[in-house]
Formats: sequence, C-alpha cells, structure tokens
Amino acid sequence: MSLDNSNQKVAETREQVKQAKKEMMAERESGEKRKRIRIRLIPLWLRLLIIAVLIVLCVILGAMFGYSVMGNGKATDVFDKSTWTHIIDLIKSE
Repeated sequence: MSLDNSNQKVAETREQVKQAKKEMMAERESGEKRKRIRIRLIPLWLRLLIIAVLIVLCVILGAMFGYSVMGNGKATDVFDKSTWTHIIDLIKSE
C-alpha cells in the first residue's frame, strides 16, 4: 500500500509542477518575472550517501592495490589485523 501512496504523491507533485509551469507561462506572457522550478531526480541525501560509499570503496581498493602491487603481498592480506598492527608498529617506531 505504501507504493500506491508514494505513486499518488509523485503524481500529485507532477500535476503540481505542470500547474506551476502553466502559471509561469501565464506570468511570463503578462510580463512578470518567471520563477524557476527545479526537480531533482536524485535527492541530496542520496547523493551524499553515494559519495560516502564511493569514498569507502576507493579507500579499500587503494589499500588492496597498494599492498598487493606495490608491497608484493596478497590483496586479501590487507584485511588482516596483524597487517595493520605491523604497519602501525613501523610508523610508531620511527
């Protein structure tokens, strides 16, 4: 039932947008300033979530690439706790 309600809301908003466009055209013809209505296909919160997921994915893939190609190790070893404790020990020892 929630899908029906969401579809009705979308249809209502589309109808409202169409009505607003008609009003804008009428105002434009009468010489008043036109208003710009913007419809976003991807909401702002979803854009931020997508960016956060992509950043995490890039960090994971970069660590795997760096450890396997540049460090001559297995790519899956980057997920071992012992690998990270060894790296932290190397950093702190200097």
